[in-house]
Amino acid sequence: MQTLFFGTNNPHKLKEIQEILGQSYRVLSFKDLPEPFDVEETEPTIEGNAILKANAFYGKTGMPCFSDDSGLEVDALDGRPGVITARYAGPGCSADDNMDKLLMELDGHANRSAQFRTVIAYFDGQAMHTFEGIIRGKILTARRGTDGFGYDPIFMPDGYAESFAEMPSAVKHKISHRGQALEKFIQYIRK
Repeated sequence: MQTLFFGTNNPHKLKEIQEILGQSYRVLSFKDLPEPFDVEETEPTIEGNAILKANAFYGKTGMPCFSDDSGLEVDALDGRPGVITARYAGPGCSADDNMDKLLMELDGHANRSAQFRTVIAYFDGQAMHTFEGIIRGKILTARRGTDGFGYDPIFMPDGYAESFAEMPSAVKHKISHRGQALEKFIQYIRK
Protein backbone atom coordinates (compact mmCIF):
# COMPACT_ATOMS: atom_id res chain seq x y z
CA MET A 1 0.00 0.00 0.00
CA GLN A 2 1.40 3.38 -1.03
CA THR A 3 1.20 6.29 1.41
CA LEU A 4 0.27 9.73 0.13
CA PHE A 5 0.30 12.97 2.09
CA PHE A 6 -2.70 15.21 1.46
CA GLY A 7 -2.39 18.80 2.67
CA THR A 8 -5.78 19.37 4.29
CA ASN A 9 -7.55 19.74 7.61
CA ASN A 10 -10.95 19.19 5.97
CA PRO A 11 -12.28 15.77 7.10
CA HIS A 12 -14.89 15.72 4.30
CA LYS A 13 -12.23 16.18 1.61
CA LEU A 14 -9.98 13.59 3.27
CA LYS A 15 -12.79 11.03 3.38
CA GLU A 16 -13.73 11.70 -0.24
CA ILE A 17 -10.12 11.43 -1.43
CA GLN A 18 -9.65 8.14 0.44
CA GLU A 19 -12.88 6.75 -1.04
CA ILE A 20 -11.79 7.70 -4.56
CA LEU A 21 -8.29 6.23 -4.14
CA GLY A 22 -9.51 3.02 -2.53
CA GLN A 23 -7.46 0.44 -0.64
CA SER A 24 -4.30 0.80 -2.75
CA TYR A 25 -3.38 4.04 -1.01
CA ARG A 26 -3.17 5.21 2.58
CA VAL A 27 -3.80 8.95 2.83
CA LEU A 28 -2.29 10.98 5.66
CA SER A 29 -3.16 14.61 6.32
CA PHE A 30 -2.29 17.55 8.58
CA LYS A 31 -4.12 15.78 11.44
CA ASP A 32 -1.49 13.02 11.35
CA LEU A 33 1.34 15.41 12.22
CA PRO A 34 2.61 15.49 15.82
CA GLU A 35 1.85 19.23 16.06
CA PRO A 36 -1.31 20.94 14.78
CA PHE A 37 -0.73 22.64 11.45
CA ASP A 38 -2.91 24.79 9.25
CA VAL A 39 -2.34 26.95 6.19
CA GLU A 40 -4.28 30.15 5.62
CA GLU A 41 -5.48 30.34 2.02
CA THR A 42 -4.24 33.79 1.01
CA GLU A 43 -3.81 33.40 -2.73
CA PRO A 44 -6.27 35.06 -5.14
CA THR A 45 -6.73 31.91 -7.27
CA ILE A 46 -7.72 28.29 -6.78
CA GLU A 47 -4.41 27.18 -8.33
CA GLY A 48 -2.47 29.51 -6.05
CA ASN A 49 -4.06 28.13 -2.89
CA ALA A 50 -3.43 24.52 -3.92
CA ILE A 51 0.23 25.32 -4.58
CA LEU A 52 0.52 27.28 -1.33
CA LYS A 53 -0.74 24.32 0.71
CA ALA A 54 1.47 21.74 -1.08
CA ASN A 55 4.54 23.92 -0.50
CA ALA A 56 3.65 24.49 3.16
CA PHE A 57 3.14 20.79 3.87
CA TYR A 58 6.43 19.90 2.19
CA GLY A 59 8.16 22.64 4.16
CA LYS A 60 6.77 21.27 7.42
CA THR A 61 7.45 17.58 6.77
CA GLY A 62 10.04 17.31 4.01
CA MET A 63 7.78 14.73 2.37
CA PRO A 64 6.18 14.92 -1.07
CA CYS A 65 2.65 16.25 -0.73
CA PHE A 66 -0.46 16.89 -2.74
CA SER A 67 -3.08 19.44 -1.89
CA ASP A 68 -6.19 20.73 -3.56
CA ASP A 69 -8.38 23.74 -3.73
CA SER A 70 -11.83 23.78 -5.21
CA GLY A 71 -14.31 26.42 -6.16
CA LEU A 72 -17.85 26.77 -7.40
CA GLU A 73 -17.95 29.24 -10.28
CA VAL A 74 -21.41 30.55 -11.16
CA ASP A 75 -21.83 32.14 -14.59
CA ALA A 76 -24.51 34.68 -13.58
CA LEU A 77 -22.29 35.86 -10.70
CA ASP A 78 -19.17 36.41 -12.84
CA GLY A 79 -17.52 33.28 -11.43
CA ARG A 80 -18.32 33.86 -7.76
CA PRO A 81 -17.98 32.41 -5.21
CA GLY A 82 -14.80 31.00 -6.82
CA VAL A 83 -11.74 31.13 -4.60
CA ILE A 84 -13.86 31.98 -1.51
CA THR A 85 -16.35 29.14 -2.03
CA ALA A 86 -15.89 27.66 1.46
CA ARG A 87 -16.27 31.03 3.19
CA TYR A 88 -18.70 32.75 0.83
CA ALA A 89 -21.11 33.84 3.57
CA GLY A 90 -18.26 35.13 5.73
CA PRO A 91 -15.81 33.90 8.38
CA GLY A 92 -17.10 31.03 10.49
CA CYS A 93 -20.03 30.42 8.16
CA SER A 94 -21.56 26.98 7.61
CA ALA A 95 -22.29 25.16 4.36
CA ASP A 96 -25.96 26.05 4.88
CA ASP A 97 -25.03 29.73 5.23
CA ASN A 98 -23.07 29.56 1.98
CA MET A 99 -25.92 27.85 0.12
CA ASP A 100 -28.46 30.34 1.50
CA LYS A 101 -26.38 33.27 0.29
CA LEU A 102 -25.88 31.75 -3.16
CA LEU A 103 -29.56 30.85 -3.57
CA MET A 104 -30.57 34.36 -2.52
CA GLU A 105 -28.17 35.95 -5.02
CA LEU A 106 -29.49 33.72 -7.82
CA ASP A 107 -33.15 34.35 -7.00
CA GLY A 108 -34.82 35.43 -10.23
CA HIS A 109 -31.86 34.55 -12.48
CA ALA A 110 -32.77 32.40 -15.45
CA ASN A 111 -29.12 31.46 -16.05
CA ARG A 112 -28.13 29.06 -13.28
CA SER A 113 -25.16 27.52 -15.12
CA ALA A 114 -22.10 26.86 -13.01
CA GLN A 115 -19.04 24.69 -12.73
CA PHE A 116 -17.10 23.09 -9.94
CA ARG A 117 -13.34 23.29 -10.47
CA THR A 118 -10.57 21.55 -8.53
CA VAL A 119 -6.84 21.99 -8.87
CA ILE A 120 -4.52 19.47 -7.24
CA ALA A 121 -0.95 20.58 -6.68
CA TYR A 122 1.79 18.01 -6.07
CA PHE A 123 5.23 18.97 -4.83
CA ASP A 124 7.92 16.31 -4.60
CA GLY A 125 10.67 18.64 -3.37
CA GLN A 126 11.95 19.40 -6.86
CA ALA A 127 9.02 20.32 -9.07
CA MET A 128 5.43 21.45 -8.68
CA HIS A 129 2.80 19.76 -10.83
CA THR A 130 -0.87 20.73 -11.11
CA PHE A 131 -3.89 18.73 -12.26
CA GLU A 132 -7.32 20.25 -12.97
CA GLY A 133 -10.82 18.81 -13.00
CA ILE A 134 -13.99 20.63 -14.06
CA ILE A 135 -17.63 19.58 -14.10
CA ARG A 136 -20.34 21.77 -15.57
CA GLY A 137 -23.87 21.85 -14.21
CA LYS A 138 -26.47 24.15 -12.75
CA ILE A 139 -27.52 25.52 -9.40
CA LEU A 140 -30.89 24.18 -8.27
CA THR A 141 -33.51 26.45 -6.67
CA ALA A 142 -33.62 24.36 -3.47
CA ARG A 143 -31.57 21.72 -1.66
CA ARG A 144 -31.95 18.10 -2.75
CA GLY A 145 -30.33 15.14 -1.03
CA THR A 146 -28.37 14.62 2.15
CA ASP A 147 -25.04 13.08 1.09
CA GLY A 148 -21.85 14.86 0.21
CA PHE A 149 -20.80 18.21 1.65
CA GLY A 150 -20.57 21.89 0.80
CA TYR A 151 -22.78 22.89 -2.11
CA ASP A 152 -23.58 19.30 -3.17
CA PRO A 153 -27.34 19.60 -2.36
CA ILE A 154 -27.79 22.49 -4.82
CA PHE A 155 -25.46 21.44 -7.67
CA MET A 156 -26.77 19.17 -10.44
CA PRO A 157 -24.17 18.12 -13.03
CA ASP A 158 -25.02 18.33 -16.72
CA GLY A 159 -26.52 15.11 -18.05
CA TYR A 160 -27.89 13.99 -14.67
CA ALA A 161 -31.25 14.40 -12.94
CA GLU A 162 -29.81 14.25 -9.41
CA SER A 163 -27.85 16.69 -7.30
CA PHE A 164 -24.42 15.62 -6.09
CA ALA A 165 -26.03 15.06 -2.67
CA GLU A 166 -28.56 12.59 -4.15
CA MET A 167 -26.07 10.52 -6.14
CA PRO A 168 -24.45 7.34 -4.94
CA SER A 169 -20.94 8.33 -3.86
CA ALA A 170 -19.33 6.02 -6.43
CA VAL A 171 -21.07 7.89 -9.25
CA LYS A 172 -20.23 11.30 -7.84
CA HIS A 173 -16.57 10.39 -7.31
CA LYS A 174 -16.25 9.15 -10.88
CA ILE A 175 -17.62 12.30 -12.53
CA SER A 176 -16.78 15.04 -10.03
CA HIS A 177 -14.23 17.81 -10.45
CA ARG A 178 -12.17 16.35 -7.60
CA GLY A 179 -12.40 12.84 -9.04
CA GLN A 180 -11.20 14.07 -12.45
CA ALA A 181 -8.24 15.99 -11.00
CA LEU A 182 -7.34 13.07 -8.74
CA GLU A 183 -7.42 10.63 -11.65
CA LYS A 184 -4.92 12.81 -13.56
CA PHE A 185 -2.73 13.01 -10.45
CA ILE A 186 -2.80 9.24 -9.91
CA GLN A 187 -1.92 8.59 -13.55
CA TYR A 188 1.07 10.90 -13.10
CA ILE A 189 2.43 9.28 -9.91
CA ARG A 190 1.97 5.78 -11.34
CA LYS A 191 4.40 6.57 -14.18
